[in-house]
Amino acid sequence: MNVLMFGSTSYDKHSFKQELSAYPELNFDFIKTELTPTTAALAKGYDAVCAFVNSDISAMALEVLRGLGVKLILMRCAGFDAVNVDFAASLGIKVTRVPAYSPEAIAEHAMALALDANRRISRGFMRIRENNFSLTGLVGETLYGKTAGIVGTGRIGAALCRICKGFGMTVLGYDLYPNQKLVDEEHCVDAYVSLDELYAKSDLISLHAFLNEQSHHMICDESIEKMKEGVIFVNTGRGGLVDTEALIRGIKSGKIGACGLDVYEEEGPNVYQDRTCDVFDSITARLCSFPNVVMTSHQAFFTHEALRQIAQVTLENAQRYADGKDFIERSVVC
Repeated sequence: MNVLMFGSTSYDKHSFKQELSAYPELNFDFIKTELTPTTAALAKGYDAVCAFVNSDISAMALEVLRGLGVKLILMRCAGFDAVNVDFAASLGIKVTRVPAYSPEAIAEHAMALALDANRRISRGFMRIRENNFSLTGLVGETLYGKTAGIVGTGRIGAALCRICKGFGMTVLGYDLYPNQKLVDEEHCVDAYVSLDELYAKSDLISLHAFLNEQSHHMICDESIEKMKEGVIFVNTGRGGLVDTEALIRGIKSGKIGACGLDVYEEEGPNVYQDRTCDVFDSITARLCSFPNVVMTSHQAFFTHEALRQIAQVTLENAQRYADGKDFIERSVVC
C-alpha cells in the first residue's frame, strides 16, 4: 500500500520512520507541499494520503483524489476540520484521524501559557537579555486558592482539571456531556456549572471544546462581558471558538488580564510556516503587541510522546485498511 504524506516535516519523517519497520507492507513517501485542491494531483499512483490540520481537503480536492483512485485519507491529528467529511463519504473515501494523543501534553501547554501570560515570564526573560532587571509591569496573580473554569472536559480538559487541582485551585467544569466520574471519583472537578456561571466565577478560563456551528465564536463580546475583571484566558482548542476582534477589545479594556493562545481564527496561512521575510498585515502582530499576551503556533501537542502516538495510530489504521479490517476504535470519521 502506497501512502503520500503531504506537509511533512523533519520531525514527521523521524517519528513515522521509527515506527514503519513494524509495517513492511506500507510504503510512505514524504513531501513538504500541503494538500490543497491545487496540489492533490501529486497523489497520482498512491492508494492513500496523509495530511495535517493546515490542509485544505475541500470538495474540489476530494474530487481530484477520487479521480486518482485514492480511497483513504489519514489525518495525523485529532480534528478533521480540514476535510469535507460528508462529501468524502459520498465519494466512498474513508477518513480517519488520531482521536487522542497525549492529552496531558496539550493540558500542560495550556497551563504553561496561563503561567507565562499571567506572570509575564517571556517579557521578563526579554528584559534580562537586555540587562534590564526591573520588575515594573511584571506583577501577576497567585493561582493558589483561585477558581479555574474548564470548558470541555474530555481527555484534554480532564487532564487540565487535574493540573489545576495540583495548583490548589477550585475547578468548575462545563460540558454538554458532563463526566461525573471527575467529580465523584477523581475529585478534580468541584462542580459542573452553566457557561454563564463559569464565566462569572472563574479567574482562569481554558477552552477545550469541539468547534461546530453551536460553539463557533462562543467567546464574543457578550461572553467576555460576563467574565471576571482581569481573567486569565487560554485557548489551545480551536481558533474559531473565539471572535478575535472581541478578544482584542476584551484585552484592551482590561477585562482579560492575561491571555495565552496556541490557536486563533486567522492562523491558517501561518501555521508551521516561516514567514519572517513576508510583509503582511497580521492579527498576530496586533495580539503580540500587548504585554499580557503569549502566543505559540499550534504547538500544544508537540512532544516526543505525542508524535510517537500519532505515527502509531496512523500507521495502524493504514495497515487495517489494507487488510480489510475495522479501524482503531473511534478513529474513523466516515
